Amino acid sequence: MSPDVERQPGAGMADQWQRIWMPERLAYIKGEGKSDGCPFCEIPSMTDEDGLIVRRGTTSYVVLNLYPYNSGHLMAVPFRHVADYTELTAEETAEVADLTRTAMSVLREVSNAQGFNLGMNQGVVAGAGIAAHLHQHVVPRWGGDTNFMPVVARTKVLPQLLRDTRQLLADNWPG
Repeated sequence: MSPDVERQPGAGMADQWQRIWMPERLAYIKGEGKSDGCPFCEIPSMTDEDGLIVRRGTTSYVVLNLYPYNSGHLMAVPFRHVADYTELTAEETAEVADLTRTAMSVLREVSNAQGFNLGMNQGVVAGAGIAAHLHQHVVPRWGGDTNFMPVVARTKVLPQLLRDTRQLLADNWPG
């Protein structure tokens, strides 16, 4: 290895690594832009484009995750501010389930998703980032979608802008 490419300590020094810079991620890490209110209660008052809403139902809505695990990472969220799955009404439970099922179908159609991680993290100790407002994650998966980036760099490479993903999914949502 030539001296000009060997690893050097310190930021900004030349080394053998190629980097994918994600400067917008720093806002998430620092907690910037977070309001004192509940984002899942605030999002429905925004336009679909500004709130990244893919579909609005009667009791619930589907929104892109602002900090996705994979491209197309959606969440089905009840409009009503409830923290626990057992607090949902029968109508809310049915609509969250229906929106989740439809999200999977649309993601298969537009992105050829081969599998999904579905889940609700109930409570901070269970990993909920926003524990006060229940939300169902719908994370599309593809063979080989996990590589060294999340493991080594704690970074995901997303091939499409969130606004473009939102538009693609909204345009292909049935009904």
